[in-house]
Amino acid sequence: MTKISTMKFRITASSTLLAAALLLPATPSFAVSKEIVQLQTQVQQLQDAVARLQQSNDERMGVMKDLVQQSADSVNRMSQNIDTLQKQMQVRQEAQNGKLDQVSGQIQSLNDSLDEVKARLGRMEKVMQDVQSQQQSMSANMPAGGAAGAPVDGNAAPAPVTPPPAAAPARRGKPSAGVPMSAAPVEQAPLAPAAPPVDELYKTALGDYMGAKYPLASSEFGDVIKNYPESPLAGNSSYYQAEIHYRGGKYQDAIREYDHVIEQFPDNSKVAVSHLHKGQALLALKQNDAGVREFRALIQRFPNSPEAMQARSKLSGMGVTVTPRH
Repeated sequence: MTKISTMKFRITASSTLLAAALLLPATPSFAVSKEIVQLQTQVQQLQDAVARLQQSNDERMGVMKDLVQQSADSVNRMSQNIDTLQKQMQVRQEAQNGKLDQVSGQIQSLNDSLDEVKARLGRMEKVMQDVQSQQQSMSANMPAGGAAGAPVDGNAAPAPVTPPPAAAPARRGKPSAGVPMSAAPVEQAPLAPAAPPVDELYKTALGDYMGAKYPLASSEFGDVIKNYPESPLAGNSSYYQAEIHYRGGKYQDAIREYDHVIEQFPDNSKVAVSHLHKGQALLALKQNDAGVREFRALIQRFPNSPEAMQARSKLSGMGVTVTPRH
C-alpha cells in the first residue's frame, strides 16, 4: 500500500509538472516540446508501472482469498470431525455406563443369592445340630446293654401291666379341706411368643424383597434389625431397607440407612455398594458436591471393587477428576 501511495504521488506530481509545462511560454518551442515529450513518456511509464502493480496486487489478493477459503474449509471439516468424535465418545461412554450398571446389577443379584444361600446353609446347620442332639438324647436314654440283651423265657408268665395312675381332674375354685394344696391347679401367665431365628426372618424378608413385595419386606427387615441388632444380617437388612427407600424416591431415608450400614457394620459386604448408592441418592437430591465426595471415599476405600469402577465412570461423565486437586 505504501508503494501504491508513492506512485500515486509521483503521478500527481508528474501531472502537475505537465500542466505547468503547458502553461510556459511557447519559446523556445523546440525545447518545450522535448520536455513535454519526456514528461509524457515518464507519465506513461508511471501509469504502466501502476497498472502492473495493481494487477500483481489483484493476483495476490486472489491467491490470499483462495488460501483463506481453503483454511476456512479445513477448519469446518475439523470442527465436523471433532463433533463426530465427541458424539461417538459420548455414545461409547453411555454404552460403557450401561454395561457397568448391568454388571453392577448382576453382581448385586449374585450377592443377594449368596445371602439367601448362606441363610439356607445356616438353617440346615441348625437342623443338623438338632438331629445330633436328639440322637445323643436317645442314646443316653437307652437301657444298659446287659438288660437289653437278656434272653427271653417263652414259658415265663408275662409280667402284669400296671396302668399308670389317672391324673386327678382339674378343680376350679377353692380346694376342699381334704385335698392338699399341691393338688390344686396352678394358673401360669401366658408366655410371649419367641422371635423366629434370625436366618428364617431374613430369608423370608429377602424372598419378599426379591418378589417386589416392598412394604412387607420392609416390615420383615425391620423385625430382623429390632430382634437381632448385633447380627451381620441386621446390616444386610439395613441395606435392603435403604434400597426400598431409594426405589420409592425417599432418598433422604435411604441415605440414613446407607450411613447405618457404613458406620455400624464396617466389615459387611454391603458397605461398598452402600457408598455407591448413597452417592447416587445425593446426586438425585442435587447435592452434587456431597455425591462427589462419597464417590471419592468409595474409590479410596475400595479401589479395586466393581463399585469403584462405576464411581469412576460417574465422575468422568460429570467432568470431575477422581482425586481432588490441591
